[in-house]
Amino acid sequence: TARPNAGAAPKTSRSKKAPEEPAARAPDVDSLGFQAMDRNVPGLSHVILQKLNMKSYEDYKSAMDGRKSGSDFGIRTYFDMFQKMEDTFKFCVECKRLPDALPDPKSLRRCKRCQNVYYCGVACQRANWPLHKKFCKKLKLVALDRLVEWLIFTGDIPFPTDTWTKPARDVRGWEDWFSMQEQLEEKLGAIVAGRYMTLLWANAGKPRPEDTELRESIRRLVTDFHSRPLTIGLGLRLFGIDPLTRPLTVHVVGASHVETLNTRLTDYDELTRMFPGHQGVEMVMVGVDVVDGPIMRPPLTTLAPRGKVYLSSYKGLYHDFWESHVETKLAAPPDLVVGFHPGFHACPDLLAGWLPTLLLLRDYRLPVLFTVYSEQELKASLQILVELEMHIVGYASNPFASLRPEQVYSSPNKPPVYCSSHYIALLGAEAVPGAEELEDDD
Repeated sequence: TARPNAGAAPKTSRSKKAPEEPAARAPDVDSLGFQAMDRNVPGLSHVILQKLNMKSYEDYKSAMDGRKSGSDFGIRTYFDMFQKMEDTFKFCVECKRLPDALPDPKSLRRCKRCQNVYYCGVACQRANWPLHKKFCKKLKLVALDRLVEWLIFTGDIPFPTDTWTKPARDVRGWEDWFSMQEQLEEKLGAIVAGRYMTLLWANAGKPRPEDTELRESIRRLVTDFHSRPLTIGLGLRLFGIDPLTRPLTVHVVGASHVETLNTRLTDYDELTRMFPGHQGVEMVMVGVDVVDGPIMRPPLTTLAPRGKVYLSSYKGLYHDFWESHVETKLAAPPDLVVGFHPGFHACPDLLAGWLPTLLLLRDYRLPVLFTVYSEQELKASLQILVELEMHIVGYASNPFASLRPEQVYSSPNKPPVYCSSHYIALLGAEAVPGAEELEDDD
């Protein structure tokens, strides 16, 4: 999720000059996504680039790297913005044809129930209904959240939160978390009645839902926003790492534009409300797709500020960062390493790019928490980690998974996925039976 910039980056205390960062070398995840998209709906990636006023995939990468301004996208009005976004979803979900491939490009009609998928005619709609009816209700929520998400850009979401009134160990999920938010209904009501919500539905090209539906959408998007910091807090608890006893460093490995595009310096402050009185937490975003912005500042060489969550970043591969910064003491070694949706299960190229990092995490016995989108992804990831002989401490459903459903973009009639739906906890290498006896013999 992209969010607006806010706040200035304070200067960082440094004792040494950082070495020049090596050129990033890793498979391009976005490129693989575009390829998969075109396999399902030929030509869809071109439509997306065209609607965003981009001539090539390189233009898209420039936008994701923060080198392209909003005015460059050819968007002049709110209506234009929402229309361009909707146009990227316009293809017949049954026959996969785009508007330009139809005798009448305007013949595509949207499903009235979910306001999400399109059909080129009655025949395709009837043929697709036995499958679509399984997902229609969920896809209605997907389409609604996709629009309301704009309020994250405007700053309406998330609403201001309160210091936790229960110990972190007693907050077992979102129901407990929402119960600690004072005047919750008033906060939700103010967003629903706000200026930007009114602007949204005046320009969205869809009927405005009931206020009850909008409140539920806001709640889902708030969980999506806070899922990452709360999942990090969960990881600290799982490994018995106490932020109240000493300053901590957390490395977010494989960070991309998802975690860093327009990220604000305050986006992980929920950790301070989760652990009031903590000794300081530094979050270092490390990845080849880290986006320039307020958090693009070097890691600290001193302890994290007491009671603050400090964000910094490094654009590059994690094992390069380890060699150039951790080993040279330009950055602190991590108390916890977190990877949100590493995706190394997806294809051999991605696994090859991740392999040096995975082996480093294993051989240095670093506490690691990975998250995945679905149970299917969980199984595939576990199989790879077992083959790498990593010690799997545990895995389970994440109590702080995002409640926002996300569709498979180019093939929506599938079960939606949820950010950080499951986690895997790792620590070092799996013990090899008989190894101790062999060492004794030696």
